[in-house]
Amino acid sequence: MEILAEIKALLNDDSVTLGEQVQSLWSGYGQIVRCYSAQQQASYIVKAIAPANATRHPRGWNTSASHQRKLKSYQVEANFYLHYAKWVSFDCKVPQLLACKATDDFTLLVMEDLDALGYSERKDFATWHDLSRAIKWLAYFHARFMKEVNDGPSFDLWPMGTYWHLATRQDELAAMPDNVFKTYAGALDTLLQQVKFPTLLHGDAKFANLCFHTDGELVAAIDFQYVGLGSGVRDLAYLVGSCLKQDKLMEYDRLIVPEYLKYLQQALNTYGKTIDFSALQAETELLYPVAWADFYRFLLGWNPKSWKIGDYMLQKAQQGLDRVL
Repeated sequence: MEILAEIKALLNDDSVTLGEQVQSLWSGYGQIVRCYSAQQQASYIVKAIAPANATRHPRGWNTSASHQRKLKSYQVEANFYLHYAKWVSFDCKVPQLLACKATDDFTLLVMEDLDALGYSERKDFATWHDLSRAIKWLAYFHARFMKEVNDGPSFDLWPMGTYWHLATRQDELAAMPDNVFKTYAGALDTLLQQVKFPTLLHGDAKFANLCFHTDGELVAAIDFQYVGLGSGVRDLAYLVGSCLKQDKLMEYDRLIVPEYLKYLQQALNTYGKTIDFSALQAETELLYPVAWADFYRFLLGWNPKSWKIGDYMLQKAQQGLDRVL
């Protein structure tokens, strides 16, 4: 694939030039590059996916299931940008798709350049203010799709959001040592699926997938390969675990769910949605530790030496496990 020629044809713009590579995709499935249009005086982000160039998985998970899951994830991401990105509000900004081409050999997604729109800050770990901004993004995203997806998405996304949910992680389940989390993996998964208030999950809502605006308030998100149905607590637990170290997890523990619920109620009101909020609150508080237990189950099979596993996760995971014992 000659990326530049494809981009020029897609945009009908011969003035486009390639800029820097922003990053390589996981396991060598492609790259993300920035390009520039002299004609439009604009920059774009291009996600170029070429599975034939894939290399070895960084953690050794080179299985047929892993490969098929990754291929499906890029189809899901394209569907999200084509059919759902236009629905979101300013409070849960995502890059808008400008052009798309998919063949048997490659997929090209040409999108807005968030850096050029002011979302140029990236953060590894969170202050409380930054975490609150990220939680607000999640809450508005979840509220936007709540009720709309009660009968399932209209277009092809994952039936269950997140990249670690049990149905797609049987290899990792088999790799787990025999313990109570392996025994009750199915029960944890079932409890998280049987929700009264499903919504679309981002599915990989780590801090590295958030872009912070220079105004100190707005946030945008990228990387929608694992969008699908589920309880918002799955995104919330994963977000928090991705950006806080042990001391801050302990310090902010009692603030996290109330902050999410505050913004969720605010967003539902903004979108004019009538929902039994007391029931939604009860479900959120019930399932939040279950989401931690479920992610801990995944890590035990995928990467048991992860820096995310610590006293706080063990404490939360036990609380979640207690919900199914």
